[in-house]
Amino acid sequence: MRILGLDYGEKRIGVAICDELGITAQGLTTLFRKNRRQDMEQIGRFVDTYGVDRIVVGYPLRLDGTVGIQCEKVDRFVRQLESAFALPVIKWDESMTSKEAEEMLSQAKVRPEKKRQLIDRLAASLILQSYLDSLDPAKKSH
Repeated sequence: MRILGLDYGEKRIGVAICDELGITAQGLTTLFRKNRRQDMEQIGRFVDTYGVDRIVVGYPLRLDGTVGIQCEKVDRFVRQLESAFALPVIKWDESMTSKEAEEMLSQAKVRPEKKRQLIDRLAASLILQSYLDSLDPAKKSH
């Protein structure tokens, strides 16, 4: 089971992948968005390379759990992914993952200019790891 994790943003998309057993998430890269076609091509390379079974996309619910404008943008992106890859796409609450990623990088004393390159990839990894942790161990082997 290989799951791709994505942290969708206006300018960048953080990308993470899990190991074959679905236990740990690892950040891969940050894609700089160009247009819908090129974004899907870039993501498609990861889908093909890793033999992805499903995609988890961070879903930016408000702190009170309600849907906002950003969720509508992610909904459109999810529809594009489903159409492009014919894979299940799971929307996963990403509350505070970018903030958590920023704090982790600050604690690691990562320079600000390097931080921008890493934050989206780390956020994607945190989103994917949260999803993996929620899975029933019996379902991970399927």
